Amino acid sequence: MRILVAPDKFKGSLDAREVAHNIAAGLREVLPDAIIDTVPMADGGEGTASAISQARGGEKLICAARDALGREISAEYFWLGDRATAVMEMSAAAGLWRIAPKERDLLRADTFGVGEMLKDAARRGAKEILIGLGGSATNDGGFGMAQALGFRFLGNEHQIEKPAELVNLARIEKPAERMSITIVAAVDVRNPLLGPRGATRTFGPQKGATAEQLELLEAALKRLADVAANDLGSDFRDTPGAGAAGGLGFGLMTFCGATIRSGFDLVAEVIGLEAAIAKADVVITGEGRLDDQSLEGKAPAGVARLAKQAGKRVFAIAGSAGGGPAVGALFDDVLVLARSPITPEQSIARAAELLQERARELAGMM
Repeated sequence: MRILVAPDKFKGSLDAREVAHNIAAGLREVLPDAIIDTVPMADGGEGTASAISQARGGEKLICAARDALGREISAEYFWLGDRATAVMEMSAAAGLWRIAPKERDLLRADTFGVGEMLKDAARRGAKEILIGLGGSATNDGGFGMAQALGFRFLGNEHQIEKPAELVNLARIEKPAERMSITIVAAVDVRNPLLGPRGATRTFGPQKGATAEQLELLEAALKRLADVAANDLGSDFRDTPGAGAAGGLGFGLMTFCGATIRSGFDLVAEVIGLEAAIAKADVVITGEGRLDDQSLEGKAPAGVARLAKQAGKRVFAIAGSAGGGPAVGALFDDVLVLARSPITPEQSIARAAELLQERARELAGMM
């Protein structure tokens, strides 16, 4: 029997590589003769760059950058030398994980450090940049990134310095030279830039914004989109994925000519997931929380759909699970770590142990 283990991370507990390792370890205890292939997955959120790098043998690089509050940091990304491709995540510089809860400030947090990462890759001779959008501490529509790349944002009387000041934006000046690198932005959401499903109203509260701040930030992004449409001749505000990472999806398309793609589709293509599924008899995937949101471009749903298309049995192991019939219909069975008397909090702390335990149970079902 050949088994493919292709899970996403269990956020707050284990990364995708660790999840795959523990599932495989549990399976081997019961099925010592099985051939087990592990392919850590991602869908554009955090973990995307490492998943691609691990599958393609990427080299880790470090560059100087700034975090979302302008502090000097070292940010890492990966280099695929065979195709001169840089693989990175915006969260390496402007991620929420770098900002303490009491420090969160969407009125001034920006993506300048992301622009510094892009410039570093360009200096190294990158022909292509793949960038995952997820885990952001920002809501600036790519304003900071564009500043790092040489764009100037001007009000009627002064240069715009902070995202909140974009409400007073009068014009955008392009740099003398613009990057001519192919950039593909990987997203796991389809939100537009503005409106009730936009970057601000959907994700702003999760980043600490108050109701008053949400109104200001929404107005700032609307003004940015209006002026960009007038001065740059492009309007991506309604493009699915424009609202990803605090509107960085919009910024990458507007200021860098980037293409937005489903993170899962991109990762699956780069690592050769369909070929791995074709060789397997059984496929196992999973993530920390499996529910209706998993259907919106998340890795486990994507893995399950490809497995079903290939006529393979597919199972999921999740920290917890919910959702309606559509979720259950994707899998032959779903096993969860958090089952009574184990609480969700305990399942997070004991994730490695419980993954191996559930994998042993699943092995007994094959």
